[in-house]
Amino acid sequence: MGNDDEANAYSLGVRDAYSQIGDRAESFARLRARGAVIREASGPMTTSHEAAACVFKDPLLFSSKFPPIGRAHRPLIPIQNDPPEHKMYRRLFDPLFSPKAVKLLIPKIRATVNGLIDDVIDNGSCVFDEAIGTPLPTHVFLTMMGLPLEDSALLHELKDGILRPGFREGIDPSETETINAIADDTVNRIYAYFQDLIDRRRGSVDDDDIFNAVLTAEFDSRQVTDEEVLDACFLLLIAGLDTITNSLGLFYFQLATRPDLRQYLVRDPSVIPRAVEELLRWETPTPAVFRVATRDTEICGHAIKAGEIVTIDLGSANTDPSQDPGASELNFDRPPLRHFTFSGGIHRCSGSHLARQELQIVLEEWHRRIPDYWIQEGTEPVWPPGLRSVEHLVLEWRR
Repeated sequence: MGNDDEANAYSLGVRDAYSQIGDRAESFARLRARGAVIREASGPMTTSHEAAACVFKDPLLFSSKFPPIGRAHRPLIPIQNDPPEHKMYRRLFDPLFSPKAVKLLIPKIRATVNGLIDDVIDNGSCVFDEAIGTPLPTHVFLTMMGLPLEDSALLHELKDGILRPGFREGIDPSETETINAIADDTVNRIYAYFQDLIDRRRGSVDDDDIFNAVLTAEFDSRQVTDEEVLDACFLLLIAGLDTITNSLGLFYFQLATRPDLRQYLVRDPSVIPRAVEELLRWETPTPAVFRVATRDTEICGHAIKAGEIVTIDLGSANTDPSQDPGASELNFDRPPLRHFTFSGGIHRCSGSHLARQELQIVLEEWHRRIPDYWIQEGTEPVWPPGLRSVEHLVLEWRR
């Protein structure tokens, strides 16, 4: 399978099975009705919570060594590593994003959020993704990585060139040759950007940031290589600049159209951590992850052949009522349901603690200061391709 075929394979399956736009609960129900594992254009796809858990619990049977993400030159670290290499890399990343490390960032995150709200609150409206959803995680990411804030626009361009090649340029999705060329050029620019940073930062002992921690890491008495740093930074870029932005947009699209939910958060801010978990489960900004079967096997009675790429539909698993009768409803009242929004098993996202804190703080500060808001009449949100997200979300409130 060549690079173009690989890219096409990963764009099929989930997005062909249902729309990425709006509420997808009914689409997920239709998928699950077809079986715990179904066959789409890209191969087998799990639809149930049980089937997803079955895949995640056995990382040797269901390998993460699928073709590189986003046309990268090599697999990304650590999400495309199997044991024992995976454990080695997680020993580096997990402490950097631990609850203890993230707790130290809370005052700065809260100050940043309030500064962004200060910029728009007197206007009575804003394009939420431009005012809050994009700049907040960008500021946090650049600060943690020790990267200059003035590189924000460049890094967003690079991130979109991987995750949504051609979309910002208005290129028709059918023009695959042009889109693939944009993606390939973007990959090369990402490697060049971080290689330049490596060359400038090698040997520095004064930088106390994540980039320096990665750059100076040692494994088995050897220093991390340039290639390993590049493969880790490639992942940090596309994950650090997109996931929170997407989640915030989806959260506020939901809240802006559900006055009962936003009023609940205003009346009782203590429910916000629970609401974040429920919104993450319900919205599931990352539609799917992939694994490769290392031998002939089965998932919930469905045969899987060695070498097949298995798509794990995270949204369908997260809303499967077989795990809990209430999973097919958005509900802030109950204890959080288990979800796979941050993937599952040994590959559960290292940055999930940071993500939760950013999301909680935005909901806390926004609803403290702007308790009632709605989508401005006459505006229409935009649903880009790629990971599930919503843009041009124009919110309005009374000044």
